[in-house]
Amino acid sequence: MNVVKLSRKARSGIAGYLFLTPWLLGLLAFTAIPMIASLYFSFTDYDMLTDPVWSGINNYKALFADPKFRSSLVVTFKFVFISVPLQLAFALFIAVILKQDRRGAKIYRAIYYLPSLFGGSVAVAILWKELFNKEGVFNQILGVFGIEGINWIATPSTALNTLIVLAVWQFGASMVIFLSSLKQIPQDYYEAATIDGASKPKQFFSITLPLLTPMVFFNVVMQIINAFQSFTSAYIVSGGTGGPMDSTLFYSLYLYTKGFRQFSMGYASAMAWILLLIIGVVTALLFASAKKWVYYD
Repeated sequence: MNVVKLSRKARSGIAGYLFLTPWLLGLLAFTAIPMIASLYFSFTDYDMLTDPVWSGINNYKALFADPKFRSSLVVTFKFVFISVPLQLAFALFIAVILKQDRRGAKIYRAIYYLPSLFGGSVAVAILWKELFNKEGVFNQILGVFGIEGINWIATPSTALNTLIVLAVWQFGASMVIFLSSLKQIPQDYYEAATIDGASKPKQFFSITLPLLTPMVFFNVVMQIINAFQSFTSAYIVSGGTGGPMDSTLFYSLYLYTKGFRQFSMGYASAMAWILLLIIGVVTALLFASAKKWVYYD
């Protein structure tokens, strides 16, 4: 009997690994091997047309001497640390409003989620570019109130703001997560707080927000990682240049430019590993701070 049981367990294990095989092959072919290759290329002079030549840490030295690299870092950090808090605050606000099961609530939830499905597409980025140009709809609305608009995407002081607004508009995924968490909070807490005379704002900051902190933490981590890798909107709106005056030169856009336009793949690989390091450090800091503000009880 023991032999039979072991053989069944063995067969069950083999079946499990067989089902995992496609995922493992994909992980190996499209993640692990490219990562190892890019790490090697980051220490080489490689243009994708000739064999890579070992150059040590020259690419990393060149990075920190490159003013455009520093500009891309500044632009990206601005984008991340302005767009993510605004997006999450807006997502939570809408989730609180849509929490009530009123007539048409499901339709509104679906409508508010749609921007997250289409927001990262090329079509929406083109639409956004047309919306904020000199003759765009936004300026036409301002014209109704007698305000003369500008070319928002061609002005260095406002170009990045248009991309931040686009990122905030894509709040649907975070909203759905907040909404599902709000529905899990027992109503007994609110009833007890009401009896004690707590106002609605007091209930939100004393009950709702503390109980949502695990989901806030999850959304912050995920959205920061995504924001650091933003590419499509900046590429389309700026025409792939990161202009005007590098005001929309996202890190990923500059990486793309160095790797696939200037064929400096070794340099681009070094940039990719620096980005991985930055995201890792920011994520580690978030996890370290979570002990002070995330409540799981």
